[in-house]
Amino acid sequence: MRAKQVADAAGVTVKALRHYEALGLIQPVRRPNGYREYSDIDARCVAEIRLLASLGLHLGEIGPFLDCLRQGHEPADHCPESLAAYQSKIDQLDLLITRLTHDRDELTRRMYAAARRGFGLDNDKYDETGIALLPQADPLPENLPVPQDDGAADHLPGMTIPALTFAASDGAEIRLDTVSDGRWVLFIYPLTGEPGTDIPKGWNEIPGARGCSQEACGFRDNFPDLHARGVHRVVALSSDDAEYQRALADRLHLPYPMVSDPELALAQALKLPTFEAGNATLYKRVTMVLRGNTIEHVFYPIFPPDTHAAEVVRWLTANPDRGTTS
Repeated sequence: MRAKQVADAAGVTVKALRHYEALGLIQPVRRPNGYREYSDIDARCVAEIRLLASLGLHLGEIGPFLDCLRQGHEPADHCPESLAAYQSKIDQLDLLITRLTHDRDELTRRMYAAARRGFGLDNDKYDETGIALLPQADPLPENLPVPQDDGAADHLPGMTIPALTFAASDGAEIRLDTVSDGRWVLFIYPLTGEPGTDIPKGWNEIPGARGCSQEACGFRDNFPDLHARGVHRVVALSSDDAEYQRALADRLHLPYPMVSDPELALAQALKLPTFEAGNATLYKRVTMVLRGNTIEHVFYPIFPPDTHAAEVVRWLTANPDRGTTS
């Protein structure tokens, strides 16, 4: 075969073919007229080079696979030397992943330390790692009633999030089915109490109602850990007014957007659980882990809400993301 035939068949350029020859990876025969003649083995070697290079192997690591082909084996990884080359590359990648994970976690910690330092808190309000101590919601009252699982969220895993667009606390508009191609978290809560405003009568007696500000602070404080475990974005949703959500996000220094759904459009689209309080219909507390626009996992009921974000982190740790990331 001629050079162009081999290159076209393997999906490489003639220039790449010449480079492989210069490195000794392929060995065409020289005819008396000076032209190179490529054998079927040469063509298979070029295809193998292209495949392995696409998997991250350098040209200097591919030799054992080509030797295996030249020995007459059909698959290039039939030989022990090929398996050893696989293992060597896997070991390199494991080491690289460990280093990159450490670097990402440290950069994330430093980024949030720097961002929180700019919130105007007193200089002595930092923990031992340099991260500012942020405003916290009041502790939850003791003996709050525990919500029971009524099965109202059993149908959600595997469903597609609808293409609904909502106003967000950061001034943007968020369309739920395009939040991220990767993993993200949507936590839904009833309402947060505005300072100086009475909560609905009997609020503390409604199972699962109390604790929205505490839950919001929990997702804020666990935000770096969520990101480190593959969560691309966190979004909060309730029927609260968008202007109030903006004020709440500023007051609690929330690093994620809150979206306002006063008409309970998402509840109608997904048949989400709700309850009545103070002459209003409100969301029950539900958290979804999504991949793209597909609901992967659901937390319901949620109690206690102030430690729920840490619960999500534990689930993500036990169920690492195996999909592609964006």
